[in-house]
Amino acid sequence: MTDLNLVAPPVSSRANDPLVLAVPKGRILKELLPILNLAGITPEPAFDDPDARQLRFTTSIAGLDLIRVRSFDVATFVAFGAAHLGVAGNDVLMEFDYPEIYAPVDLNIGHCRLSVAEPAEMIGSDDPARWSHIRIATKYPCVTERHFQARGVQTECIKLNGAMELAPGMGLCRRIVDLVSTGRTLEDNGLVEIEKIADVTSRLIVNRTALKTRPTELQPWIGRFEEAARAA
Repeated sequence: MTDLNLVAPPVSSRANDPLVLAVPKGRILKELLPILNLAGITPEPAFDDPDARQLRFTTSIAGLDLIRVRSFDVATFVAFGAAHLGVAGNDVLMEFDYPEIYAPVDLNIGHCRLSVAEPAEMIGSDDPARWSHIRIATKYPCVTERHFQARGVQTECIKLNGAMELAPGMGLCRRIVDLVSTGRTLEDNGLVEIEKIADVTSRLIVNRTALKTRPTELQPWIGRFEEAARAA
């Protein structure tokens, strides 16, 4: 990858009021790091220190800090103005549907899909076209309900934050809605993907109010992330 050699966007001159970029923990962060590098953002050393417990970090850009939070929390931090920018999957954006969030750049990372799955032994006898009422375990109750309401299917959602694949085998429900990448986790737990709800990638998101009040600082960052995503 080559450096974009872009001029750093202007940032706030108020030392106690830097711009804040919220980034997600885990797999997406690993894919995001090359884009941050291309955008000229290098976090302080503690960001890469596995023994460090801090969650807010300075960067090589004066007036720009990073915070590292759970993927679902990125959208909340940005929507309520605690962070000015963030990186979140469109699965999260669809679930919360915050009107305060503007998502101008698809970063083309974090590729997966939000899908419905059920036990493999049900495939031969189950006909999704005949569903009228279903119980589903999911981390995405709002997306799930909207999806099935559009089909006229009454849905009872059981909110789980993890281990979704256990739910059918433990008698909690017969079907789940979850993110699928390779499908290996489903297969290893006796489940089969039967319907795709949406393709998912990660986006640069911006707080709309901040964009109106600090446009000269935030607009250049939108362009810079767009360039970095293309270069990556």
